[in-house]
Amino acid sequence: MPISSSRRIITNNRILRQDYHSLQKDDVCLGRLRLKATEEHLLLDLVERGIILFPSALSQQLCRSKTFQAHLFAKEMLPLTLPVHDQHDMIAAVNFYHGKGVIKVVTKHDRKNAGMGILLWRGVEEVFNHSTLGSLPYPFVLQPFAENSRDIRVIVLGDYIESYTRHNPTNFRNNLHCGGLSKPCGLTQAQWLLCQHVMLRGKFPYAHIDLMILEGGEVHLAEINLRGGIRGAEISPAEYRIKVEKIHQDFLSALC
Repeated sequence: MPISSSRRIITNNRILRQDYHSLQKDDVCLGRLRLKATEEHLLLDLVERGIILFPSALSQQLCRSKTFQAHLFAKEMLPLTLPVHDQHDMIAAVNFYHGKGVIKVVTKHDRKNAGMGILLWRGVEEVFNHSTLGSLPYPFVLQPFAENSRDIRVIVLGDYIESYTRHNPTNFRNNLHCGGLSKPCGLTQAQWLLCQHVMLRGKFPYAHIDLMILEGGEVHLAEINLRGGIRGAEISPAEYRIKVEKIHQDFLSALC
């Protein structure tokens, strides 16, 4: 049975904004919505009205906020990773980290990508000072600094799976944008199971997943996104677009 002729399929943000208030239950918004940080509540409104979002509203919101990821994936991330929203969270984090003997720490800006929002601190008191004085804006993610950890980027597009290491010999930020080098690698069963788990929990139909591998081989989620840079990947931009479009079209076909 074909998709109902009364069901609208919104495929770009111009039409979404133009017809936002006339959308009806079971209409479909296909593709990631382009929203400002102060507009993300619109995702909730669309879901409450019964509008179908693909990718899911949950995955879209997770992409936009590292602190939200730290809430939802706390068990999958490096132990003691904390989302910090205000000064009350910060003073609690100081006491908590001191109690655990944590010295060096890393902060991640909530909405910066490509490694540009990752900061290394000599101690949690430095983070407290800068956040209190306003030079480190809330919210952010706070976590212990993992010495000598490795980084694996995993791209999952339906049945297409690609993984490669990212390593920077002169900078703890392994992102290729920050000078890191890439090399294809395979995934262990534990690493692939973690990827599948976080995609299911966050309702990601496809994803870029960054894994943190500790010296002993322990694996943790660093972050996840619907899209990301593919420098270092074998897949070409054209192939990437085709695979994403196929996933979108397969979703529409499944609505029949």
